[in-house]
Amino acid sequence: MAEENGTILVVDDEYALRRLLSSYLTKEGFRVLEAPDSQAALSLFGQHHVDLALIDVMMPGLDGFGLVRELRKKTDIPLVLLTAKGEESAKVAGLEIGADDYITKPFSAPEVVARVRAHLRRFKGALSSDEGVPEIHIGEHLVIDPNSRRCYVDSIEADLSRREFDLLFKLASAPGKVFTREALLLAAWGTTFITEKTIDVHVASLRKKLGRAANITSLRGVGYRLDP
Repeated sequence: MAEENGTILVVDDEYALRRLLSSYLTKEGFRVLEAPDSQAALSLFGQHHVDLALIDVMMPGLDGFGLVRELRKKTDIPLVLLTAKGEESAKVAGLEIGADDYITKPFSAPEVVARVRAHLRRFKGALSSDEGVPEIHIGEHLVIDPNSRRCYVDSIEADLSRREFDLLFKLASAPGKVFTREALLLAAWGTTFITEKTIDVHVASLRKKLGRAANITSLRGVGYRLDP
């Protein structure tokens, strides 16, 4: 059962917190690996198959941000940061460097389990759901290939994260249509647990990476649309 549900890597220098998360996740059928710091986490990652990582931001040595950067060089699995309450700048910074989500301490262990399940469902679905879908052409400059999950601007591949690609694909599925932030969260994250600020950060990153090729318009209080 544990292997079917997946393996979760919990990285936190607080022993009690690691034990709490490990206990809840194990009861829910997950296999759990624990690491007290980033060095141990990287070692475990190299030795085991990991489906998702829960990473504390504040750790001695290489902090959570540094660990996210290192893991993003190796994997596209969901990476969820554990942050202290009120660290808004830290949350945004984490999303910008490749984290998929953040959970604010103190948190409810059942909520963490729910988010883990949502991220794993979305990640596994994204690996197979786009097969056989034709390319999407937006204007003269942007091409989106759902089969290879690649995006090209003037024939040059754009380096998009998995979440950025999912967001762009959703917007491009109906050019000119306004999508609410809730709809975009469901499309790219598979849940609405995540704060809508996450959408804003990823859209800003898309605009930066795609430039004029992605004319993404924000409608205040409503959502976003991709103009053809």
